[in-house]
Amino acid sequence: MILVGNPRGGACDLARHLMKTENERVEVAELRGFVAGDLDGAFQESYAISRGTKCRQFLFSLSLNPPKEAQVSEEDFSQAIDRVETKLGLTGQPRAIVYHEKRGDDGEVRRHAHAVWSRINVQEMKAIPLPHSKRKMQDIARDLYLEHGWTMPRGLAVSGQRDPRNFTLAEWQQARRIKEDPREIKAAFQDAWAISDSKAAFTHALQERGYWLARGDQRSHVAVDRHGEVHNIAKRVGVKTKEVRQRLGDETALPTVADTKREIATAMQAKMEEFQREVAEKEARERKEAEGKRAALRERQEKQRRAQQEATQRRQQAEEKKRQARLRSGVLGLWDRLTGERKRTLERNAQEAEIARQRDRSQQDSLTTKQLAQRREVVKERATERESNKAVTRDLTEDAKVFKEMETQSDQEREARREAFKEKRRSQERPRRRSRSRDGPSLDR
Repeated sequence: MILVGNPRGGACDLARHLMKTENERVEVAELRGFVAGDLDGAFQESYAISRGTKCRQFLFSLSLNPPKEAQVSEEDFSQAIDRVETKLGLTGQPRAIVYHEKRGDDGEVRRHAHAVWSRINVQEMKAIPLPHSKRKMQDIARDLYLEHGWTMPRGLAVSGQRDPRNFTLAEWQQARRIKEDPREIKAAFQDAWAISDSKAAFTHALQERGYWLARGDQRSHVAVDRHGEVHNIAKRVGVKTKEVRQRLGDETALPTVADTKREIATAMQAKMEEFQREVAEKEARERKEAEGKRAALRERQEKQRRAQQEATQRRQQAEEKKRQARLRSGVLGLWDRLTGERKRTLERNAQEAEIARQRDRSQQDSLTTKQLAQRREVVKERATERESNKAVTRDLTEDAKVFKEMETQSDQEREARREAFKEKRRSQERPRRRSRSRDGPSLDR
């Protein structure tokens, strides 16, 4: 797991930060070596003791973040915290342990821990030095990854950027545009031609298949698809140009390719905006439903935790009462002390209490793991929906951009033809002017 720690002051701010309600669950699991029974009071104790020294950063705060999807028990966290404590020379110092359950930026529910130590050695009234703390924690983190078999981050293993030669085929081809089959394009034109007997029928049949009838630059009937590609009708259908003209009439009555592209671009941009609104509405609806599911699940899980805690407390009280009943009082109790029976009973009670503690912790870890899995499943479902909506939105945005470019290109093409026509007229007028200049009367005469 990733370990991040640093010396700090600000007892009140740290306590508020660790108890933030933005976390879906906060649990103060341990307050060791403090008189106070709450986090703020414990840190205030450390601050009060530090006033007898010159130390301003009287606390050491550590965060423990396990890998995504890793199942980490309280025992695992506790062992990691103990290793850090030993490595940094904080053994026996007052400490607090807090567990957080929180949804990350990717929506995944994760459980992480915080540990805070007092750095002040009360006997010597000095702050415990923490040399090379970052390197020491990095060493512990690397060992934890190796011991648990987790995939080690590159920052801990080796440096360097990702090698593009390791890309998968799906990653490499992700943004590639899938081209249409030419045979399907030809079949679409032939079908439209076969089912129509007039210009109006053929125009309608083409538009049903995603093509718009237009006038080509070379005195021919063409069709423009949604990508702005121009298709010759005669070639696509497989007939002569004369037959096309006989059925469709004079092509000069049709709009130009540039005008047709502009028409397509305008219509399709409006369609893309409509689709984007639909996706946005779908996303809002799914987000609201997911929030309702999370709230219901959170309430149900909280009830389960309370029920388990109450059952555990009742069982602990009953077991403690049973153990206390073994300790006899009065003359019999004195006899047990003299014979050593009381000592053996106390040892037995301590063993049973430890076994019971481990049992209770195991049950708590089991419930926590189960609940985290349930919440991750809800979040995973929502993440899948969100990513699907994002992918559709990206595609629609890209399509809208293509249609916008098509519209701009159509304007440029029309302007280019206008300039070409003007240039042609000018080139035709120049010879006439020169001819009139040679044949006309001389001003000198």
